[in-house]
Amino acid sequence: MDTIVLQQELFKIIRTKLPEHLSAADEIARILDISTDSAYRRMRGEKTITLDELSALCLHYQISLDNLMNIQTGAFLFQGNIIDSATFRFDKYMESTLKSMTYMNTFKQKDFYYLCKDIPFFLHYSFREIAAFKHYFWMKTLFQFPEFARRKFSFKDYTDESFELGQKIYSLYNSLNLVEIWNIESMNSTLRQIDFYREVKMFESDEDAWQIYTAMEKLIDHLEAQADIGYLYNSDDPEKKPKGNYRFYFNEVILGDNTMLVELDGMKTVYLVHSSVNYMATKDLAFCNHTYNTIQNIMQKSTLMSSAQEHERARFFKFLRDRIKNRKESLRV
Repeated sequence: MDTIVLQQELFKIIRTKLPEHLSAADEIARILDISTDSAYRRMRGEKTITLDELSALCLHYQISLDNLMNIQTGAFLFQGNIIDSATFRFDKYMESTLKSMTYMNTFKQKDFYYLCKDIPFFLHYSFREIAAFKHYFWMKTLFQFPEFARRKFSFKDYTDESFELGQKIYSLYNSLNLVEIWNIESMNSTLRQIDFYREVKMFESDEDAWQIYTAMEKLIDHLEAQADIGYLYNSDDPEKKPKGNYRFYFNEVILGDNTMLVELDGMKTVYLVHSSVNYMATKDLAFCNHTYNTIQNIMQKSTLMSSAQEHERARFFKFLRDRIKNRKESLRV
């Protein structure tokens, strides 16, 4: 590929990654530690960028040089962090998530697709009881923090600060235009986690489990109401003020894998979840387009529950409620 053409393509990709309110020249100047005028000369192709500058820009904007040069290696570039229980701080993880969600909301087009193997992470913060339980599960079972080794679940151990931070993330999630694709299994992992802690007697009382089940019933009510009206609103908003658009799909045969795809002003990013809370992200064009097309195909083979399909919607949510009802009844035996 011609050097000037390659350079122009590089800056074209960078522009797609920047919110409209940011100047590409100013950002490039800042990253390369050069003047804005020098940045403009590089963007116009009047000055050739150096290998060091190319490396700095590709690293900062997570641009694959193979893709830029149309080299077909069969490899995809991902980035992400692997949580280490020895150094992990959950508040920092949440602050990073808040930063990402804030960034997504700076764009005009902000479409978010979620293949729900489990309850979407963000929805845990719609109700405090669910957030408190999931926090306990993550700290005790996933990260195995020593201070949780013998600790039983208690609502009083979950701090207001943690929940308030989670609610900010949840509210920003609701500000996107969402497509969630659910299956009848999507709530099972959380229900099984509650079942397990009941069996090993890690609840201080059955009342705690009862409150979590009740909160999950409220979550189901909230999801059904949003699906009915076709838009999102915060669960604690009695006025139900509209936020993002909402399309809720039910697929009977395909179990999601918690893949997330976000499209921001035409720029796609895919997030792959692994090890429960770790994730990898890529902006690789071929991978993102393939994932987008896969999601569109799944949507065509799913039932849209939003703003229509009243009978199917009622049947699906009743099925979820019955699973929780049976568990609540077992507490009273």
